[in-house]
Amino acid sequence: MLEIISAKSGLAKKYKIKKGDKILGFDGYEAEDVLDYLFYDSKPTFTMRVLSADGEREIKVDKPEDESFDLTFKAEEKIRTCHNRCIFCFVDQMGDGMRESLYVKDDDYTMSFMCGNFVTLTNVNDKELQRIIRLHLSPLYVSVHTMDEKLRCELMGNRFAGKITQQLKELTDAKITIHCQAVIVPGKNDGKNLEYTARKLFEMYPYIADVAVVPTGLTKFREGLTYIPDITKEGAESILKLCDELNTEFGVNFILPADEYFIKSGRQFKPAEFYGDFSQIENGIGMTSKFIAEATESMYKTTLKKPRRVAVITGVSAYLTIEEMCKLANENAENLNSFALAVENRFFGNSVTCTGLLTGGDIAAALEQNADKFDCAVISANTLRETEDVFLDDMTVKQLKRRLKGKKIIINRKPENFFSSLIGK
Repeated sequence: MLEIISAKSGLAKKYKIKKGDKILGFDGYEAEDVLDYLFYDSKPTFTMRVLSADGEREIKVDKPEDESFDLTFKAEEKIRTCHNRCIFCFVDQMGDGMRESLYVKDDDYTMSFMCGNFVTLTNVNDKELQRIIRLHLSPLYVSVHTMDEKLRCELMGNRFAGKITQQLKELTDAKITIHCQAVIVPGKNDGKNLEYTARKLFEMYPYIADVAVVPTGLTKFREGLTYIPDITKEGAESILKLCDELNTEFGVNFILPADEYFIKSGRQFKPAEFYGDFSQIENGIGMTSKFIAEATESMYKTTLKKPRRVAVITGVSAYLTIEEMCKLANENAENLNSFALAVENRFFGNSVTCTGLLTGGDIAAALEQNADKFDCAVISANTLRETEDVFLDDMTVKQLKRRLKGKKIIINRKPENFFSSLIGK
């Protein structure tokens, strides 16, 4: 049921739909959430069951396909949570003192469609799978991990996790596009098992559009959890070699290794073109290549009116890349002295090296220790909450500025703005 809080369009007036009314269903199906409305609102003809103060009625809608009811609904608070006990779950490795939303294990297919969140499909029954197909919720983002059904049940701690082959087949047969990921546990789902997974998923190409291969995120908060070894240089090289071999065989860049494997192995990053439309960039796939390409393209020769010392905050893994980009920027801008400042992740532990998982407290401590070396600090927006200037530990950018007592803080939100952030434009 969808409760309407705004109904101001001409269509709403034509069909006498107003604020406070409740939509009960469409074409004989129950209205479960806003996805039902979005699907039917895009169609020219359908029936809509509405409950108003005068009672329940069924409306036969006949409208131009591009015309919308433009309705707004009372926000849904329920989020489908995860039923798995994955041995590599990052939420299980979170320390205390972070914002509450970070401890929620969401596994909601509606969020996968609307926001690109990865889901496992282990909590989706046959009826719900048919709803996904009926509403054509495409694309979806699915955590597969392995196509070995027995091993998937083991890795995910869920005896129902083995249905993944059947589920993916039904979805792709219905032309639902799916972006997959495999979180790799060394010695479990790498090597021959990863090769098997890749081949099974490629059988469903192009509706299985790609597969991200990502390392397990390991924090210092793993007491009592299953032992998982960290990725080694040799292990990273083995993953990259297998990905190259498979992509060559498939004739398309189908298996997409995370940036971390290139850093661990010491290999040069793939060119930006390798990643196509960067469909999995939020998963750490191609982020560095995109940054290098766009930041480099944005640079130009200039002279600053006065010397400018800039510290660029980075996680340990991206240090060499950021340092090289700072050197290139210094060569282009006379009077610019920019440098990469690698921040050790004390909150999660030094095994966590990516920039996006740095906390405000760790960033503040590093900047305070190096306060005599810079006048301005540039921080990537991927360290912040998506819609607010708040770090993982709930420190705000304003609080960080107060701690640094007059030092300028710039949040860089796009790779193409990297150079302008450094030179202050």
